[in-house]
Amino acid sequence: MKWKKFRIKTVTDAEDIIISTLYDIGLEGAQIEDKIPLTALEKEQMFVDILPEAEEDDGIAYLSFFVDEKDDGSLELLGERTDADTVLEKVNKELEELRHYCDIGEASVTVDETQDLDWINNWKQYFHQFYIDDILVIPSWEEVSAQDGARFLLHIDPGTAFGTGMHETTQLCIRQLRKYVTDETRLLDVGTGSGILAILSLMFGAKHAVGTDLDPCAEEAVAQNCEANGIGEAQFEMMIGNIITDKAVQDRAGYGCYDIVVANILADVLVPLTPVIRNQLKDGGIYITSGIIDDREDMVAEAVKKAGFEILEITRQGEWVSVTGRKPLR
Repeated sequence: MKWKKFRIKTVTDAEDIIISTLYDIGLEGAQIEDKIPLTALEKEQMFVDILPEAEEDDGIAYLSFFVDEKDDGSLELLGERTDADTVLEKVNKELEELRHYCDIGEASVTVDETQDLDWINNWKQYFHQFYIDDILVIPSWEEVSAQDGARFLLHIDPGTAFGTGMHETTQLCIRQLRKYVTDETRLLDVGTGSGILAILSLMFGAKHAVGTDLDPCAEEAVAQNCEANGIGEAQFEMMIGNIITDKAVQDRAGYGCYDIVVANILADVLVPLTPVIRNQLKDGGIYITSGIIDDREDMVAEAVKKAGFEILEITRQGEWVSVTGRKPLR
C-alpha cells in the first residue's frame, strides 16, 4: 500500500492548533516529532520510568500526516477524490490563516511517498489507559486491573476518527456534560469523531444521542465504540454531513428537540455553527462548546451571545477554553 506523507516543520507551541485545523480538511492521525521531555503522567501512561538521554528541546516540531494513495495516483479526503497538489494547496492555505493569530514557525511542507505504513495500528503503542477524574478510559487491547476503582469505565478505540479523551478540550466538555445531563436528556454531538462525548453522555444517563461529523471514518469508529460500551443502536444515531451548510442534515437532525448540543470543534467553525445550531435546541437547552484556543475565547463568547444565548460558564484547562450557554425560555 502506498501513502502520501505531508510533513510540516513548525514550533512545539503550535502542534495542537495545526493538528486541529488540518483535521477539518481531512488530515488526521498526526505523527509528532519533537524534543519535549515527557511529563511524569506521560511516562506513567507509557509504562516508562527512565528514558534514554534526549537532546535539548529546541522548540521545533515536525507533524506528519499520511493519506492513502489509490492505484490511479489519486488521494481520498473526507470521502472525495483529490490529488497531492490540491491537498498541499489546502494545507498551505490553512497554515497561512493560522499565521494571522499565532506563531507557527517556518511552517514549510514537504510531500513524500511511503509504502506499507501501518500507522492505524502503530499509534497503539502510545495510547494506554488513563483517568479523567473518576472515568477510566481504556483501549480494547488492554485489560482492566482488579485495583481499578473507576466509577465509569469507557472502552474507546479512536481508530481513524478523532477523540481519545486525552485532549484538554474533550475533558472540558466531559466535565460540563456531567453537570447538565439528566435521564431525560436528548443530546446532539456536532463533530462526533470517535463518539466519546455522546457515549459518555449516554453512560451518564442521557436518553438518546445524535452525532454528526464530516469524516466518514467516524461512522465506523462510533459503531465499534458503541458496541464496546454496550450502547444499543437505538440509543445513538450517527449521520455524516455538514450541519452548518447542509439543510438535509439539519432536517434529519431535527429542530427544537435537543436538551444539550455539544460541539468540540475549532473556534473558526463554532462561530458559523452557533446561530445554526440554536434552531436544533429546545428553549432552555444547553450549548457546550470547546476546541477554543485561549486567544479566541472572546470571539466565540461574542458569537454565542450574538446568537441569543445566555453565557452560563467559561471554563479553562491549559491553553484551551470551553464556553457553555443556554437558549432562553420563551
